[in-house]
Amino acid sequence: MRVVQEYLTSEISQEELKKKYDFGGSQNIYRWMSKFGLSKEKESLKTPSESMINEKEKTIEEQELEIKVKQLEEELRREKFKTMALNTMIDIAESELKIDIRKKSGAKR
Repeated sequence: MRVVQEYLTSEISQEELKKKYDFGGSQNIYRWMSKFGLSKEKESLKTPSESMINEKEKTIEEQELEIKVKQLEEELRREKFKTMALNTMIDIAESELKIDIRKKSGAKR
């Protein structure tokens, strides 16, 4: 992030930054800029720090949503089990006690 920030705010070339920070690759700076949501131009609207803040907020929101999904999945699993247990109880009551519990289709008037 420091390399990208220095590239955007100064007149230093990519080659000079590669030597200064001792890294290789012809497209590393552009990949980092893309990762931080920056354009490949030096006159970018977003700074790396703003992009990192948005990325952290998004990550927190995503984590909260993942937790919510897990809770909802667990609730659904419990409700399915409860429904299965109630249906089993009704089936047993209807067969052993000879009682019609479920509503029949086509109600009489």
